[in-house]
Amino acid sequence: MKAVIQRVTMASVIVDGRAVGEINEGLVVLVAFEKGDDEAVAARTAEKLAHLRVFEDSGGKMNLSALDSGKEILLVPNFTVAGSTRKGHRPSFDNAMEPERASELFDLLADAVASLGLKTARGLFGAHMQVELTNDGPVTVILERSP
Repeated sequence: MKAVIQRVTMASVIVDGRAVGEINEGLVVLVAFEKGDDEAVAARTAEKLAHLRVFEDSGGKMNLSALDSGKEILLVPNFTVAGSTRKGHRPSFDNAMEPERASELFDLLADAVASLGLKTARGLFGAHMQVELTNDGPVTVILERSP
């Protein structure tokens, strides 16, 4: 599993001209599941996203999580995040999980994040999406599954 996480002041996912998911302040997470990922990876990722301290406290330090500060999370399925650029000029997606299983894990991830008490929105798996966002900071971090 790989994810690109961006702190935002607002974000939405548009499919066929209509918003399918939108949030105010919070995190946009572009997530890709990879071969070998399982339910436990989805559960650990949900916990990590909820508790990731990238929001500022009263002293201006990034000490608060989305859970601490009542922020929202927009999850966007994005298999291209699993792409490798180690060789050549075209990304390789050999390590990306097959779509049917990745869709199941994406739904598990979204449900797990929501069950932690966070307002959770999501993009549409397999759809061509436009993601609109206002990055805050900018704060962008990469999350990868530990081996």
